[in-house]
Amino acid sequence: MVKLAEVVASADAWLQPSLFQDYDRAWNGLQVENGGTVIKLAAAVDASMATINRAIEAGANLMVVHHGLFWSETRPWTGRRHALLKRLIENDLAVYSQHLPLDGHPRLGNAAQLASGLGFNDHQPFFFRSGVSLGVQSTLATPMDRDQLALQLRVCLGSAPILLPGGPTLCHRIGICTGGAGSELAQAVAEGVDTFITGEGPHWTHALAEDLGLNVFYGGHYATETFGVKALASELAATFRLPWTFIDHPSGL
Repeated sequence: MVKLAEVVASADAWLQPSLFQDYDRAWNGLQVENGGTVIKLAAAVDASMATINRAIEAGANLMVVHHGLFWSETRPWTGRRHALLKRLIENDLAVYSQHLPLDGHPRLGNAAQLASGLGFNDHQPFFFRSGVSLGVQSTLATPMDRDQLALQLRVCLGSAPILLPGGPTLCHRIGICTGGAGSELAQAVAEGVDTFITGEGPHWTHALAEDLGLNVFYGGHYATETFGVKALASELAATFRLPWTFIDHPSGL
């Protein structure tokens, strides 16, 4: 067994959440504590009753998630919210969440891990907010055919991405910012990429991508954000010699 406080301290030290100006309900860090020790980790994109139940079934007592428990108003703790909290407490299950810090980490982050999965191991910081990078970009020595990139994304993500083919057929500078960055195409262009990979975006970005001369791949919000929690859980498991499991509960979005 390992002390929960030690696991949390290591994760906080790696991800440095204090550097990020996140959504004020993201609550990066430990959201629910347990009795003080960890015997097994479970990683999931979202903290929900469905993933919590599966973490309990797997024998985990610490969940590492990207989207935590406080995205919407959570008071009062009655009905389903009370049932969720009761389930956590009765099963001694702690919840640790990191949002933007787990998007932008240069090694463990969603964008960096997706880039590596695509074979783009030489990548640089990208998509800056308040002086902090939330993504990565790669400049390819040999430009990649846009259709080939679509195929590689399909393999990496497990489903075909949506392509907005507004840019060149050969992709030279590719930027990645996972999740819901589709409404920020202008920033991607301003930072010099010709191809932008993210999770999702609104309908009007189709015309905007054409106006900006930018290729956009929407890989799915959920699908592009499975990488960071897996990498963090794996790193913690190796550091503290703990077993871990990934709970796959796709939203389809």
